[in-house]
Amino acid sequence: MSSAIAAFFQRVRSSSLSIGQLTFSGFLLVLTVILITSIASVVAIRHIDNTFAELERLQSVGDLAENIDRRLISLRLAARDFVTDPDAQPEKVSQAATALGDLLKKTRIELAPEQRDMIDGVDARLTKYREGIERVSSLIARRSAMLATLPPLREQFENAVPDVTNSNAANAMFRAQNEIAAALLARDPIGAEQAAQRMRALPISTPALRAAADAYTDAIISISETESEIADLDRDVLGAEGRLIGRVTELLRELSARRGRVLSREFARTLTEARWQSIILGTAGVLVGLLAALFVVRRIVKPLKAIAKSIRALAGGAKHTPIPAMDLENEIGDIARAAEVFRKTLVDADAAREAALHALAEQRLAEESYRKLFEGSVDGIYVTTPAGALLNANPALARMMGYDSPEDLIRATLDISRNIYVDPAARAEYQQRMASDGMVREFEYQVRQRHDTVLWLSDSATAVRDENGEVVRYEGTVRDITNQKHAEAAIREGRRLLQQVIDTVPAVINVKDTDLRYVLMNRYMAGIFGIEPGEAIGKTTGELMMRFGASKTDSPDKMVLATRKGLGFYEEEYKDAAGVMRQWLVNKLPLLTTDGDIQNIVTVALDIGQRKRSEQEMLKAKDAAETALRNLRETQNSLIEAEKLAALGRLVAGVAHEVNNPVGISLTVASSLERKIALFGEEVARGELRRSTLTEFIESNRDAAAQLVANLNRAAELIQSFKQVSADRNYSDQRVFDLADLTEQVVMSLKPGLRKQKLALSVDCKPGLTMNSYPGPYGQVLTNLFLNSVAHAFPDGNGGSVEIKVQEAGNDHVEILFADNGVGMSPEVRRRAFDPFFTTRRDQGGTGLGLHIVYSIVTSRLGGRLHLQSDPGQGTRIQIILPRVAPLEMAAE
Repeated sequence: MSSAIAAFFQRVRSSSLSIGQLTFSGFLLVLTVILITSIASVVAIRHIDNTFAELERLQSVGDLAENIDRRLISLRLAARDFVTDPDAQPEKVSQAATALGDLLKKTRIELAPEQRDMIDGVDARLTKYREGIERVSSLIARRSAMLATLPPLREQFENAVPDVTNSNAANAMFRAQNEIAAALLARDPIGAEQAAQRMRALPISTPALRAAADAYTDAIISISETESEIADLDRDVLGAEGRLIGRVTELLRELSARRGRVLSREFARTLTEARWQSIILGTAGVLVGLLAALFVVRRIVKPLKAIAKSIRALAGGAKHTPIPAMDLENEIGDIARAAEVFRKTLVDADAAREAALHALAEQRLAEESYRKLFEGSVDGIYVTTPAGALLNANPALARMMGYDSPEDLIRATLDISRNIYVDPAARAEYQQRMASDGMVREFEYQVRQRHDTVLWLSDSATAVRDENGEVVRYEGTVRDITNQKHAEAAIREGRRLLQQVIDTVPAVINVKDTDLRYVLMNRYMAGIFGIEPGEAIGKTTGELMMRFGASKTDSPDKMVLATRKGLGFYEEEYKDAAGVMRQWLVNKLPLLTTDGDIQNIVTVALDIGQRKRSEQEMLKAKDAAETALRNLRETQNSLIEAEKLAALGRLVAGVAHEVNNPVGISLTVASSLERKIALFGEEVARGELRRSTLTEFIESNRDAAAQLVANLNRAAELIQSFKQVSADRNYSDQRVFDLADLTEQVVMSLKPGLRKQKLALSVDCKPGLTMNSYPGPYGQVLTNLFLNSVAHAFPDGNGGSVEIKVQEAGNDHVEILFADNGVGMSPEVRRRAFDPFFTTRRDQGGTGLGLHIVYSIVTSRLGGRLHLQSDPGQGTRIQIILPRVAPLEMAAE
């Protein structure tokens, strides 16, 4: 119903009626209200008649109504006690309801048929009353069960509150719990539920307290909801049904008013109702009239007033004020649309005025900006006529031309082509470009300054034409490029000088860009390609070499671009324009910009063809020299072996001489002893043996035996020493030996030559010096030194002395000093003493390998070093320092 009414009013508001239709609708509404009022009066009169008829039928029910009223009061009291008192018994309510039902049955029998419906209605409501009592009973039982579970939940909640560390949160929880308790005591279920909801909304971070609070609040909310349901039943069912039953009893009491009081009261009531009906209907009529008037005002007067207000606002300058009611399809809408057309006209006019003002302001700003740009520009700005008159110039142009102000420049310039241009042909070319293109860009020419100084200018200008297309003036800017021209000339001169310098270099020099195209090439390289240097600019190597059917890889240049580093010197070869294969030693380096990017690649190459040919010849000579060296080494080795054998032969000869003496003496003694034994035997055979002869024979045998033993022992010692020396010299393995013992053995083998040469040999060797080295090479060194002294130090045979001294040289080395007091050596001989095949006795069979062998053995095999000191007439002294343990690398040899 309400939606239909709302739809109706919406259609009315959206309808577009004319002003006449709206006025007629208002009057028609007022007439409708008058008609409704008349109909209501007729209905009231008929109601009065019916009231009189009904009063006659209700005169006998007064006492019954009183009884029903008392029973009803008893029932309501019992129900109220049951609802409000938890200890009340529901049997009282049942008894009161049964008594009221019995009374209604009795009353129904005594009433007229039309009045029995009222009693039936009371009986039906009494049934609903009983059902409500049963529902309340179940709710009360459920509430009791909930109240029984509340104390444990409250105790759990109160036990969990002290665990809260935040005192503010704990206080808030206690306040909420107190509010719940107060609401429960006041039987305010709504207040208890609200307090529980506030408790539940409190922020609780402790899980145990959160669970306890939620359980406690859920129980309070459930109890509150149950209380609310009980209250709702008490209000909606028990209270409402009781009131309805009470109304029936009141009606019965009114019907029981017998006699004239009932009639007068009912009549008065009926008149009162009629009066109020008249008042209500009259008021309704007035309201309807007012609504009709309001409707007319809203639909006619108010839109017109709003339109008038908008028009006044437009007249006041509020051009964006909206015009209302333009959507109406009546006279008001026409007025509103006309006002909108007026508003738009005003807006367009204002917009045009503001646009004009804005354009004027922009023009002034542009003029001011142009003036500032014109006066503050560092470039010269000018305006000239095609005839050559200077119309305007900025201060920069005046300063550029040597004048103090633009006015002085304009006054001094009568004809630009004569006063300004150095070459009038440049002015003619300028005008020709302007005529054909309407503009010039970076047009360069020379001008004459005030003091006849010549400047280079770069001109960019535009031709300004009139409406007929004729050129009326030139507007442009000039820039002083004199310094730039001087710099370009200097660059050209520097490039020319650089080209001349690199053309004089007998090597390949070129520069490439990042596309591997030549930007510079010297004449030497151009000659290889058979072209002039300028012809190579902008071309690649492949394009140049394609002319004579050759090729060359660009991979080195690409590697420079990739690595951003130079390649270092490397060799390459390729054919020149004559088809000759050329060899080159090349180096490539990148030229970097300030940002570190590669700008160019510089290549320098030297012709190494002659060197290659020389290298080939040197390789051949090297092979020949190596062959000769191998042959020489083989010869040297043969000579060294021969020298060793010769030394050994001399040693054997000396030893044989030494051994020959004791052996000869022993042979002589043995021969003498043999003769004496033969004589002694003859005497024994003849029997002429005397005691003196026997004693003489025994003494002579004893002496002979002693001589034999001594000489044979001497021979055995010599032979044993010779065998040891020979074994040591042939023994090449490293072993541990006593240096003093080995030295004595070697010296003993050398003593046979001492007496022959009239030499004295002294040996001073510290005992207990052990070495882990090579005894054979050591003995060879001492032997060669001794034999060298015998052969060269004492050439006149006048004799001399040789001294050998062996001692410690630190913890890890020993020192051997070999010295003689012979003739010594000259500086030239001393310098070459250790050279192979150098000798001063070649005519006497010297090989020149003695000291060379000593030097080789000491420095290589024994891992030591030696130092030679000798002066003419001062003898010779050789110092040898040997490690006690021969180095492993030396042992490996």
